[in-house]
Amino acid sequence: MEDLTIEITEEMAGVRIDKAVSSIDEDWSRSQIANWVKDGAVKVNGETVKPNYKVRLDDVIIVSPPLLEELDVVPEDLDLEITYEDADVLVVNKPRGMVVHPAPGHANGTLVNGLMFHCNDLSGINGVARPGIVHRIDKDTSGLLMVAKNDMAHTSLVDQLVKKTVTRKYVALVHGHIPHDKGTIEAPIGRDSKDRQKMAVIDKGKHAVTHFRVLERFGNFTLVECRLETGRTHQIRVHMKYIGFPLVGDPKYGPKKTMDIGGQALHAEVIGFDHPRTGEYLEFSAEPPAEFAELLESLREKD
Repeated sequence: MEDLTIEITEEMAGVRIDKAVSSIDEDWSRSQIANWVKDGAVKVNGETVKPNYKVRLDDVIIVSPPLLEELDVVPEDLDLEITYEDADVLVVNKPRGMVVHPAPGHANGTLVNGLMFHCNDLSGINGVARPGIVHRIDKDTSGLLMVAKNDMAHTSLVDQLVKKTVTRKYVALVHGHIPHDKGTIEAPIGRDSKDRQKMAVIDKGKHAVTHFRVLERFGNFTLVECRLETGRTHQIRVHMKYIGFPLVGDPKYGPKKTMDIGGQALHAEVIGFDHPRTGEYLEFSAEPPAEFAELLESLREKD
């Protein structure tokens, strides 16, 4: 993994070094980063610092994440919820809180660890740390992912993603009362120039399109279905914030005063694609997890 450079902005000044670095990648834990700091893998202005160091405006931080060794990626019986499977593809319902693939700080307990236990025939295009992984969803987003079991399937599914023929629908609970029943957000997404740990709508960003429709309203909250036309990093979270309706519970893009539900209220509910071998269109759906449903029910009772 290449070194990462972070320049501290006014918004970041004063936080601990481990917190500043952890917000770069949701797959990195603060405890792991603290160990990197101790081992000299994180330097500030070219110098090593202590884990309790508080970053200052204009500090330049260089992060050199240690490489994930092949032997670290081991099969684990994680009792995955497999929605569909054949010789070429499988669809899995990822639980909230699970990282998709191994990374420094998350070598175990990932979806890939569970997939390797479930079956040993996964595509190798993405290397040892990401076998079979065609696309990903954030750690605290639950829902459906398609997985390739061989290179032929992998190439086909990636091609469908590029051609925007894959159906990807999410349900999200957002802050605010959306007055219109549906809409389309077409706004380019790239690295936030003021805070490189976030994505944002910027002029030089990559083309990004999200279609949404309102499913239910609860006073100052709205339940929406979001259909991805493109698949940029944090796309739904960034786009909904951009139009003034950030996701409930989102620690990165939500308001400071939001529900503490352990992450954004976002679930990948529907995935649809053409089967790589037969060409038949397949579509699958999964209900939001129990805690999501309970949150909605509590809002209905208050409304």
